[in-house]
Amino acid sequence: MGKALRALRHASELTGETVARRASMSPGKLSKIEHGKVLPSVVDVDLILTALGVSEAAKERFLEQARVAATEETAWRLIHRTGFWKHQQAIQAIEQRTTGLRLFQGQLIPGLLQTPEYISAVFDLLPDLSEESRIRTIAARLARQQALHDPSRSFHFLICEHVLRWRICDATVMVVQLDRLVSLSRLPNVAIGLLPQGARMPDFPMTCFSLHGDRLAIVETFHSEITTRDPKDLRVYRETFDRFAAVAVYDDPMRAAVESIRDEYLHAR
Repeated sequence: MGKALRALRHASELTGETVARRASMSPGKLSKIEHGKVLPSVVDVDLILTALGVSEAAKERFLEQARVAATEETAWRLIHRTGFWKHQQAIQAIEQRTTGLRLFQGQLIPGLLQTPEYISAVFDLLPDLSEESRIRTIAARLARQQALHDPSRSFHFLICEHVLRWRICDATVMVVQLDRLVSLSRLPNVAIGLLPQGARMPDFPMTCFSLHGDRLAIVETFHSEITTRDPKDLRVYRETFDRFAAVAVYDDPMRAAVESIRDEYLHAR
């Protein structure tokens, strides 16, 4: 894609500075796209082609290729090989550019809301993770949580009730974790919705996903993490999130439900 866009620019006899200015991006970003150092979003490609004055028919062919390229899949085994802590830092970089985060979770407590003990239990499920890597990964995930206290950013979490009952750790750890959910739900920029098990659901909790503004969605499966920037895919996830959000309970009803489950753990202990 980058080479094709560079060839089009050369054919148009326009400088990189001119095209970048018309496309509302920096010359440096355009250069990185043209040399394959940055994967352009569908919007980037559209802006560049418009700046070059490409016909609508030709533009649509390029945009279709961009939509295909905009979906990336990375196997967990590859992330394991390069380091889960590095992956946490990469996610943090994405989150730092996100002013409005929406996250649906039907598997675990969302990483941004996890206690250190719960995080440790999550990564204890990976038996071949070295102790050094585990410690660095926990630290990197905790560093991400500082964003919750940035009043210029908003967070909207949807959590299925069964997640709060999914035992990957001791009851004591779950008690502290659920208390943390209640505490964080009181932050003015954090909304935590609980999807009650007894409510009629609009869809299946097939996987967990996060929406980073209108830029991209990150989807987790058992074997890989998928990142998509395709507008059609983003619309699917936005609509799915909104359907679940309409069923969720918030604020005092949510806190009462979480505290009730916490008390069950206390009695079990």
